[in-house]
Amino acid sequence: MSDDQIPVTPATAGANPVPVAQDAQDTSSTLQAAAPADVPDAGHLEEPPIRMLHERVLVSMESEKGEHRSEGGILIPSTVQMAHRLAWARVMAVGPSVRAVKVGDRVLFDPAERSEVEVRNKVYVLLRERDLHAVADEQLSDAETGLYL
Repeated sequence: MSDDQIPVTPATAGANPVPVAQDAQDTSSTLQAAAPADVPDAGHLEEPPIRMLHERVLVSMESEKGEHRSEGGILIPSTVQMAHRLAWARVMAVGPSVRAVKVGDRVLFDPAERSEVEVRNKVYVLLRERDLHAVADEQLSDAETGLYL
């Protein structure tokens, strides 16, 4: 491959071309789309055409399930305002200073502390890394072994 050609990877497909050295090891400043197999129940994760700066995290809210039943069996419609609750979201992009989460992680955050942004007709939530409360554990598949203590 010549020096003027840029290898096409999931991180560079559809993005503005940026020359990358073949022996470069630091990929912290590039967006990396998670493969669907890496993220359970995530469906197809499409890399947004945006690059985060500093400690910013771009997430996609998980869909609300609508009606649900209480523990006592009462049907609660989706229009009822529930008590203040934290929300789960899927990480779509991270800035170069983000260290605790990666693309594809499920994170817990306070919906009151969010800024929404629309990119190509899709609504995302823009957060700071410090606004995240938790990261969901990845579940092991049957082929992987667990750590027993």
